Amino acid sequence: MNSIRSLSSLTICLCIQLSLCLLGSTSASTSLWGKTLHFKGRPCVWQLQPDAVVPALKELSVCVLLRRSYATTWTGFIYKAPGGRNIELGLGGTGAELSVWLFGEEWLIKKELKLHKWHSVCLTWSGKAQRLRIYVNGNSQHEATVNPIPPKQLAQNGTLTLGVSHYVDKNGEVQRENGKDLLGEIGLFRMWAREWSAEELKRQSCADGDVLSWDLRQWKYNCPPEPDNNLHCAWSLYKIKMWTSIVHSTKPGNCSMSLENITRNWLESIFPHNISVHNIFVSSQSHTCNVVNNFAALHMQQPQESRALSNSPCDKCFSCEVHVNVDPAASVEVVQANLTVLLSSTFSSDILNLTADPDSISIVPMDPFSLMTKPPPTVSTGVTSSEMGPTQSLPARPANMSTTGEPLDLNETVVGPDTFFRVNLTLSMTGTPTKPKEIIEKLVKEKLEVNDTMVVLNLIIMENFGRYMEQYDGLMLFNGQHKQYHCTFHVQEHSINSIAEIKTFINATLMTKYENGSIIIETLDVAIKHIVPENCLEETTSTIYGQYIWPEAFPQVNQEMKCKEPESEKASRLCKLDIETDTTTWADPDMTNCNPVVTILELNNITVTTGNAAEVVDVIQDLVDAQLGNTAELSSSELDTVVEKLNQVVDISIVKPAVGAKIFNIVADILLSKTDVTPVANIVLHLTDRMGANMNFQGDSVNLTAPSLALSMINVDTDEFSGLTFGVSFSSSNLVPKTFVNQSFTSEPLPETDATISLPSALYNFFPERNKTRVQFQFYGTEELFQDPLTTTAIHSSWILNSYIVSASINDSYVNNLKDPVVVTHRHKNPKQPGDRVQCMFWDFQNNGGQGGWNSTGCETQSISPDQTICFCDHLTHFAVLLDVSRAPVSEADNQILTLISYLGCGISSIFLGITLLTYLAFEQLRRDHPSKILINLSAALLGMSMLFLLDSWLSSFFNYGLCIATAATLHYFLLASFTWMGLEAVHMYLALVKVFNIYIPSYILKFCVAGWGIPLVIVSLVLAIDKDAYGNAVRKDSAVVLQSTDPFCWLQNDVFFYVTVVAFVLLILLCNVSVFIVVLIQIRQMRANKPSANSRSTLNDLRAVASLTVLLGLTWSMGFFSFGPARVVLMYLFSIFNTLQGFFVFLFHCLMKENVREQWRIHWCCGCFRLNDYSDWSRSVSVGGHCKKNNLVNSDSVASDNTSTIRKVSDSSTGSGPKHHQGA
Repeated sequence: MNSIRSLSSLTICLCIQLSLCLLGSTSASTSLWGKTLHFKGRPCVWQLQPDAVVPALKELSVCVLLRRSYATTWTGFIYKAPGGRNIELGLGGTGAELSVWLFGEEWLIKKELKLHKWHSVCLTWSGKAQRLRIYVNGNSQHEATVNPIPPKQLAQNGTLTLGVSHYVDKNGEVQRENGKDLLGEIGLFRMWAREWSAEELKRQSCADGDVLSWDLRQWKYNCPPEPDNNLHCAWSLYKIKMWTSIVHSTKPGNCSMSLENITRNWLESIFPHNISVHNIFVSSQSHTCNVVNNFAALHMQQPQESRALSNSPCDKCFSCEVHVNVDPAASVEVVQANLTVLLSSTFSSDILNLTADPDSISIVPMDPFSLMTKPPPTVSTGVTSSEMGPTQSLPARPANMSTTGEPLDLNETVVGPDTFFRVNLTLSMTGTPTKPKEIIEKLVKEKLEVNDTMVVLNLIIMENFGRYMEQYDGLMLFNGQHKQYHCTFHVQEHSINSIAEIKTFINATLMTKYENGSIIIETLDVAIKHIVPENCLEETTSTIYGQYIWPEAFPQVNQEMKCKEPESEKASRLCKLDIETDTTTWADPDMTNCNPVVTILELNNITVTTGNAAEVVDVIQDLVDAQLGNTAELSSSELDTVVEKLNQVVDISIVKPAVGAKIFNIVADILLSKTDVTPVANIVLHLTDRMGANMNFQGDSVNLTAPSLALSMINVDTDEFSGLTFGVSFSSSNLVPKTFVNQSFTSEPLPETDATISLPSALYNFFPERNKTRVQFQFYGTEELFQDPLTTTAIHSSWILNSYIVSASINDSYVNNLKDPVVVTHRHKNPKQPGDRVQCMFWDFQNNGGQGGWNSTGCETQSISPDQTICFCDHLTHFAVLLDVSRAPVSEADNQILTLISYLGCGISSIFLGITLLTYLAFEQLRRDHPSKILINLSAALLGMSMLFLLDSWLSSFFNYGLCIATAATLHYFLLASFTWMGLEAVHMYLALVKVFNIYIPSYILKFCVAGWGIPLVIVSLVLAIDKDAYGNAVRKDSAVVLQSTDPFCWLQNDVFFYVTVVAFVLLILLCNVSVFIVVLIQIRQMRANKPSANSRSTLNDLRAVASLTVLLGLTWSMGFFSFGPARVVLMYLFSIFNTLQGFFVFLFHCLMKENVREQWRIHWCCGCFRLNDYSDWSRSVSVGGHCKKNNLVNSDSVASDNTSTIRKVSDSSTGSGPKHHQGA
C-alpha cells in the first residue's frame, strides 16, 4: 500500500502529460458529448442500434437540442413500436408550430423555433398521472391529458431515428421517409425512465440518460458526427463503469485488501487533485477477465468473451462503478477525454499492476440529486474564449462550475453581476438657468460618481407642470415660484458593499442642498429600489458579418468577440438595462470594425419563404448599409438583386409594420445615394404600393416614415366614409417627413404642410364590396423615381419638378373619371417667378415605352400664390407640380456664374462711370457741346442703375417693407432713365447726322433733361399710385418661407407692371435705336460710295464709330429678347457681360480713346514730362473750335461737301467731340 502511495506524484505527472498529448485525439472515444449531428439535405440516417435495450416505460423524459438552418417542415426524432406504423413517441414541426406525438396522437403547439439558434426541447410523460408536458428552453409550453385507453406504457425495443422520419420495410430494415427531414443540427439526445419536473430538468440538463445516452455505441449511422466547439455543457458529477484486472508482481504480498480500497487508492493516485472519488461499487469478481465489446452488455453486466489470468490467487478481474466529482465543473467531453486517457494506462507498483479495459470504459455525467446539494448548471452554447472572445461566468452558477472548457486542474474565480438600483428623484429649482436639465444631470452625476464605484445610467428628467401648491415633508411650495423636476435613473454599483449601505449613501448624497449664485436646487423626495435584472441570455445572430453566438452576459456588460473578417478587429454588444421596465435586452451588435463576409449578389442564393422573409430583409438592409458605407452607389446588378428580393418578400409573405419599415428604409437609402434607379423606378413604385396593400397591422391605421419617404395606410369603414385628407410636412434639413391624417374631406390644405391630398366622399363608389377597405397615401421627397425626359433632356429642360410627389390609392380598385375631383395642394420648392408657368401632372406608368413619364390629362391647375398650386384631378395616382422656367432657363451652376459676372461687371462699370463723370464735369472744355452733355446724363443714369443693382440684395436682407419698396422703385427709375437717355441719344444722332438741314431748337438740352429724367419719374409714380405693393421682395412678404430665402431681391413683383413698364418700354426704345442705327449706317455707306477717295481711309475709325454707337444706343440689351432656344445660355452670358460692362465701354470709347480727353488729363492731372502746356497749339485749336460751335445755323451743303468729314462727323457726334451741331443751346 505504501508503495502505491510512493508512486502517486510521479504517476500524476506522467498522466497529466499523457492526457495533454492525447486530449485532442478522440478517435477511440465513443462519446458524442461535444459533437453534433449535421443534417444538410443529403440522406443521413441516425437510428438506434437493433440490440439497444428500450424497456417498456410507464413514465419517461426525453430531451434533445435542436438548431434549424432553414424554415422547412422538420423532424426531431421518431420512435415507433416494433412492426407498428403509428408514431409511438416523436417530435417535429414547421416554421411556427411544434408537433408532438405520443401513442399515435398528435399535439400542435404554437411555438416558433428561431433559425440558427439552439433550442432545448424536452417531453415528459407519466402513465399514472396521464400527463404529457412539453418544455422549450426550460419553459413549459404545453400540458395535455393523454388518452387513458391502453397502452399505458411505451412499447419496448422499438425503432428510433433522429432528424428523419422512418418506416420498417418487409425485411425489417429501417428506411428513411422523404419530405420531413431536418435541415440543421441535433445534439444531446437523451432518455430517462422517469418523469422529470421542470426544476429537475433544469438541474440535470447535463446528465446523461439512463435509458438512452449520448454515445456512439447506441447508434447506427451513415454520416459521422462533427465536433462542435461552440456547444459545451459543464458538469461536476460523473459515473465511471469499466472492467478492471489486477495482476500481482513476481513477489506477491498480502492480497487481502478489498477491491474497493485497491480501486480507490489507484484512482486517487492517478486523478488530479480537483477530482474526488465518492462511491465505488465492485461486482462480477472472477479469475477470468470479461472483455466488453457491446455497450448494451456493459449496462447489463453480461460478459461477452473471456480471457484467463495467471494462476495467482490474488489475480482478479472485476467490474466496477465509480462516482467522482470534478471541481470546478468542466465540459463533459473534456472530462471524458481526460479520464479515459488516465484510466487506459496501466498502473504499476511493487506488488501489483492494474489495467482497465479501454473498450469497457464508460464515463457519463450522472444524476446529482443523491450526491449534490448545489444545483448543476444549464447548457451553455457560448463560443469559447480561445475562438471568438471571452466567455463570461454565469451569475447563477455555483463556484464549482465552468463553461470555458479549460483543463480540469484550472481553478476559476467566479465573477458576479453588479448591483443595480432604480432611483426616483423629485427636485425643486429656484432661479432661471438657460439649460436646467443639463445642470441637474451634471449635479446628479457629480454627487454619485465620486469614487468610481457608481455609474448613473438612463437618466430621464421631466419638468412637473402642476399649478397647485404641493407639500413635501412639511415644506409648502408654489409652482409659480419654483420649478419642479422629476428624475428617473439607474445606479450601477461596482463595490461589494451591502445593499442597505448603498441605499443609505445614495439617499444621503442626493438629499444635500445645491447652491450656485441665484440657482438653488433642493431635493423634495427620493425613492430608491434595489432591482435584480436578469442576464441577457445567450443569443445567436446571423448577419452579413457572419454568425456570432453571444455568450450570456451580465446587465450593462459589453461583450466583445473577434470579427470573422478581419480577425484582428472586434465586434461588441451591450446587455442594456431598460429604464422603462428594469429588464435587460441585447442591444444591436456594433459591427463597425468588421467586414461583411457575404455580398449583395449572394442574395441570389437565398430562397425567400414565409418563415425567413423578415431575416432576408435584415440581411438586405445590412448589406445595403455596408455597401453604401464603402461606395456612393450600388451597381446595376446589385440594385436588381435587392429589388428582386424585396419583391419576393412582399409577394410571398404578409408584411408586418416592422418589416415594412425596414423595406422603406432600404428604398430610402438607395434613393438618397448616387445609384441610378431609373431602370427600376416603376418596379419600386409598384413594390411600395403592394407592400402597403399587403401589410398586416393592428388598429385602423399605421404610418411608416423614412428619409424623404412616407407611407400611411388607413382601413376605412365603407359605410361611414365621408372623405379623407392626408398631409405631409417635409424639410430638407430634417429628411424624415411628418404625416397628418384628417378623417374628412377638406378643400383647404392642412396647416404647415408641403403637400396635401383630399379624397372626396364620391370615392365610396369605387370601394370593394366589403365592410373595410384600405386607402394608402405615399409621399416622396426625392424625384429619383420620377425621371422623365420632359424634365431631364436639353430640349425640355425649362420644365422642372417644383414640388414633392404625393399619391393615393385604394386596394383592389382603379379610380378614374371622378365627378368630384381629388384636391391636391402642393407647396413649391422654389417660388414661382413672374412669367413662370405651373402645370399639375400625374405619373403615367405607360409613358416613354413603359418607363413612365408626366402627364397632365385629367388634372386642372389653379395657381393660388407664388408658393402654392392646387390641382383638381379626376383619378388617383402620383401627383406633382411642374414649373416652366423658360424665363430663367439656366442651370444652378450657370446662374451662379451669371450672378458673379453681373455683380463684377456692375462694379467695374460703376468705377469707370464715376471717372467719366468726374472727367466731363471737371473740364469745362469737354462739356461745351450738346453730345457731351447728353453723355453726362446717360452716364449718371447708368451709374445710378449699377449702384442700385449692387446694393439691392443688401438692402433687401433687412426685410424692411418700406425700404424694399423704395429700393425697387429707385432701381426701376434708373433703369427707365438709362433707356430714356439712350433713346434721346438716338434722337440727337438722327437730327445731327440725318436731318442735315438748318434746324433751330430753343433750350435743346433742357428739353432733353425734362424728357430724360421726367418720363421715368412719371412711370414710377404711376406704379406707386396704382399699387405700391407691385414693388417688393422676390419672396413674398406673407410667404411662410420668407425668412428661409437665401437670395432676396427688391424688384417689380407684378407681372402686368413688369411687362408694360419694363419689357414694352425697353422694347420700344430699342426698336427706335436700331432704326436710327441702320439709317446712320446706310447714310455713311452712300457717302462713301459718292466719294471714292475716302476708301483710302482706314476702316479702324469706322469700326470704332460703329462700336461706340452700339454702346451709346444700348443695342446690346436686345440680346435679352433672343435668349431662348439652344443658344440661350450663350446669349445669357453675352447679355450679362456686355450690358453690365456698358459703363466701362462708355469710358473706353468716350474718355480713354478720345484724344481731347487724354490731352486734358495730361494738362491738368499729369506732371513732369507727361504734362502739356496750357498754351500749346492743340489748346488754341480747341479754343477756336469751341467758338465755332456757338453758331446757331450751319449750311448743310458745307457739312456734306466732303465724304471724309462726314464719316468723321458720325464719329464725333457719337463720341461728343465733333464741333458741328445745328441746334440752339
